[in-house]
Amino acid sequence: MSTLYERLGGRAAVEAAVDIFYDKMLADDRVNYFFDKTNMEVQVAKQKAFLTMVFDGPNNYTGLDMRNGHKHLVERGLNDSHVDIVIEHLGNTLKELGAAEADIAEVAAIANSVRDDVLNR
Repeated sequence: MSTLYERLGGRAAVEAAVDIFYDKMLADDRVNYFFDKTNMEVQVAKQKAFLTMVFDGPNNYTGLDMRNGHKHLVERGLNDSHVDIVIEHLGNTLKELGAAEADIAEVAAIANSVRDDVLNR
């Protein structure tokens, strides 16, 4: 049985997905202000390592856990609607890259599984 990481296309697919995903996030006025003080090169690299890890690829993630990594954003108003937007953009990105619907659903389930941690609940 292959991992989600392998089914999505491995390193090249994750790297492309993260780049496209952040293009969508930064173009979306509903969420782009959360990144106004973010070093996007660092953010993109962390996200690539994080998604690789959670998709069962090589684990090179050294960032914060979900609760601590998003605490400052919750203080700025991050809520369920914003998490929904993240999941929407991630799903649309994966669809554009040709991912299977079942794999997109699995990615959404992973994202939803950490929702309470992201929102510090």
